[in-house]
Amino acid sequence: MINNELDFLASAKRTIELERDAVNDLLGYLNDDFGKACQLALACKGRVIVTGMGKSGHIGNKIAATLASTGTPSFFVHPGEASHGDLGMITRADVVIALSNSGETNEVLSILPLIKRMKAPLISITGNPESTLSRSADANLNVTIRQEACPLGLAPTSSTTASLVIGDALAIALLEARGFSAEDFAFSHPGGSLGRRLLLKVSDIMHSGDDIPKVSDSTMLKDALMEVTHKHLGMTTVVNSDGVLQGVFTDGDLRRTLDHDVDMKSTPIIDVMTTDCTTITSDILAAEALQIMQDKQINALIVLDAAQRPVGALNMHDMLKAGVI
Repeated sequence: MINNELDFLASAKRTIELERDAVNDLLGYLNDDFGKACQLALACKGRVIVTGMGKSGHIGNKIAATLASTGTPSFFVHPGEASHGDLGMITRADVVIALSNSGETNEVLSILPLIKRMKAPLISITGNPESTLSRSADANLNVTIRQEACPLGLAPTSSTTASLVIGDALAIALLEARGFSAEDFAFSHPGGSLGRRLLLKVSDIMHSGDDIPKVSDSTMLKDALMEVTHKHLGMTTVVNSDGVLQGVFTDGDLRRTLDHDVDMKSTPIIDVMTTDCTTITSDILAAEALQIMQDKQINALIVLDAAQRPVGALNMHDMLKAGVI
């Protein structure tokens, strides 16, 4: 039994080194078949169907998920289930990616004649370029390894890592060929924080209408403070008679005003407001607005229209509530 910490570390290093070597070897295996596989996937009018048995199936599931989230419609079909009805999920408009390290997995080979019969293009990912699966494929992605990381040579380790990496390489090559954008990615991930950061705009989360803190430039300081208190944003906008922004008065301005012993009842807000305030438009991403707040070290922003009139306001709490932070 291994009970020495040094032995654990040595085992970990050996595993990582062997899997690293397996990945490095992929660079030498890349050939025209990789480009052909990309062309087949790009020309696909249906879905990219991924199949594989055992550990290869687990890797296939991940490859299908990566393809689907990066602009290539895809899903996984278990080869055993395919022989019992699920083959109906595959059509001649689809492209099939089949994974098998040996290239001789019975469950995968049993569905090859039917895939060929429906004339669906076949891409194989195998560690044996001379196998039945490889020779049956329209394009074979070679993932031959020198050695599994498992010291018994039994548990798929280096081989599954190599298959996963070649699947990622395929997905990213397709992503780049399609011109897949960050916004496209966000539409596939609307429920996560990444989706919120890439999809939410300022207009989606800003306070608008009567919720905007607003006073005229002739308002007395004491009345402006009431507006700050009532609107709960830690500031108020200051506008002229045409509604055009003249400045902003924040909690920070209040502290500076108190330091100068200003009479709040007789001092107009225009005398103590900040005129060089930071503003944004409603069409920018909320994540961009957050970056502006962080760069300027401020807690609130004013949203202006084309005529420089306030149409919205938001603060750091709004960002937190919307999940942008």
